[in-house]
Amino acid sequence: MNQYVIIARDGADEEAIHRRMEARPIHLAGAKNLKEHNQFIIGGAMLDDSGKMVGSVMIVQFENDEEMKNWYDNEPYITQNVWQSIEIKPFRVANV
Repeated sequence: MNQYVIIARDGADEEAIHRRMEARPIHLAGAKNLKEHNQFIIGGAMLDDSGKMVGSVMIVQFENDEEMKNWYDNEPYITQNVWQSIEIKPFRVANV
């Protein structure tokens, strides 16, 4: 399995939190589906100093880059323009 860390920041505009909250149920359902298929390792929201969600960090795993791209192309936070700065890096969870 190839593992990836995703660091994604939401837009900074006034509508950003509205877009996030609207897409959130679909995003969480997708994360649950990934978890059921052993593709979601860990993830959650990044918070600003006031506790407002401003982005996300996820560690996911897929058999190959094609599966990763398929997930990426269908992720609601991407398709609904919630995440506006996305960094994806190969990752390896430590086996300790």
